[in-house]
Amino acid sequence: MKKLILVLYSVLFCFNIFCQEKSYQQPATFGIHFVFNDFATAQLIRSTSLSSVLKDNKFGKLKDMSQGLALSFGKGLSETFDFSSTLVGSFLSYPFEDKPVSGSDFLLLEGDACIRGKMLSDKYWFVPYLQVGVGVSKYQGYWGTFIPAGVGIQVSFFGEAYLVINSQYRIAVTETTNYHFIHSIGLVGNIGRRE
Repeated sequence: MKKLILVLYSVLFCFNIFCQEKSYQQPATFGIHFVFNDFATAQLIRSTSLSSVLKDNKFGKLKDMSQGLALSFGKGLSETFDFSSTLVGSFLSYPFEDKPVSGSDFLLLEGDACIRGKMLSDKYWFVPYLQVGVGVSKYQGYWGTFIPAGVGIQVSFFGEAYLVINSQYRIAVTETTNYHFIHSIGLVGNIGRRE
């Protein structure tokens, strides 16, 4: 009888192991990104229209954008929703609305917290996503707030590291911020374990 119970227990234990589904919720991640700040395209869209900018192909050129670096932290909330936070630093001459451009470059710090809605789970190697959140900025003693809204793609390398390409439109909320796009490309790696 003991042998029968032991065999049944072993079969149930093995069945339980093989029937568990693998979680595709993203573990905690850390990343570094190269960013491009595009104030010119945002200004053109606001002064004309998006359709006009698209029709005339008047997007800002990479050579005209100020660059910076960003650090990011992320964590999966579910298989298709992630929390993402980013801290961006760029040296630039910030174009305040209704104020002349200073002509000197100073450090612009921007931090944001976003929710990403992924169109697929991390089971797939190519995952497009949408994101929206809240953000704060600091430039020469001026603090401001903005709403980052954007799109991106995540390319997985064996579920351990990711290439992340992102484009956000940063919507000014306070007078001390200006509308602009921020485009980034970066590498993100797991710092936590999958559940």
